[in-house]
Amino acid sequence: MQSIGIIGGGAWGTALAQILRRAGRNVVLWAREAEVVEAVNRDRANPLFLPDVKLEAGIRATSDLAEAARAEALLLTVPAQHLRGIVAQLAPHLKKGTPLVICTKGIEEKTGALMSEAIAESAPDAALAVLSGPTFAREVALGLPTAVTLAAADSALGARLIEALGSRGFRPYLSADIVGAQVGGAVKNVMAIACGIVIGKKFGDNGRAALITRGLSEIVRLTRAKGGRPETLMGLSGIGDLTLTCAGLQSRNFSLGIALGEGQTLSSILGARRSVAEGVTSAAACVALAAKLGIEMPISAAVDAILHKGAAIDREIEGLLARPFKAEAPSAGR
Repeated sequence: MQSIGIIGGGAWGTALAQILRRAGRNVVLWAREAEVVEAVNRDRANPLFLPDVKLEAGIRATSDLAEAARAEALLLTVPAQHLRGIVAQLAPHLKKGTPLVICTKGIEEKTGALMSEAIAESAPDAALAVLSGPTFAREVALGLPTAVTLAAADSALGARLIEALGSRGFRPYLSADIVGAQVGGAVKNVMAIACGIVIGKKFGDNGRAALITRGLSEIVRLTRAKGGRPETLMGLSGIGDLTLTCAGLQSRNFSLGIALGEGQTLSSILGARRSVAEGVTSAAACVALAAKLGIEMPISAAVDAILHKGAAIDREIEGLLARPFKAEAPSAGR
């Protein structure tokens, strides 16, 4: 796999283009925004989404999906709520069996589908894999050491992708659990908003640690209900991604939670940003999916209530603190 296409010209897609080009791959970056395409091709930069990072020479940007689809493998980085539609446009241009690597972390709000489930309906002949883990785009673009999970049901495909995507500073570890890798990546964004609220309200690091731990229990519970493996969540796409996103100010979801905890409104926070905080839509999707599967996700439900149902932050926190005491069993039942 010498030629790699990246679908999505945001910060994460641009960062992946950077490391792949640095590793010697032929990279084409598809972006919806004409100004991103122009800036990448003309200035070797993406000031709209990844400012102050000089891009490697040879990264080629395009607004033509058909051109990007000619690559030997495609990395999908567009926002979760738009991924199904983009893949549907991409599908007529794909060769049968082209690997599609899901790099988007989210759950489809309208359907409760994981990204792999949404894509399987739009591009049934594609070979799917998932790339997830603790990654801040800027650090990846700058070449700082990063480790990720590469999940693929086909181990041979997974090994080929690791060979194509891996480098000295970007280390993928193979997994067969595409469900666990996706659930971990999606729900940690919801937990990051919760942790940000705790910090914004000045409830301290003890409270944040408690939320991270109990949040992991919710992630494991949903993973198990969807047929994934709880042990996956002990790795990079679970506890690794969760701890990074719930503690780093570079996290869009964590910083959004801090702003909420400090008293800002969701509309004002989102209105000042170009980038997407996936946890906002994933919160509602998680709660609906949990109800469908018959499991409890109280932290996710509290975040959803704050974001989408007008619930007061203090009341939701009091509700969590008033829950009955129970045995600590992170991976057990409800």
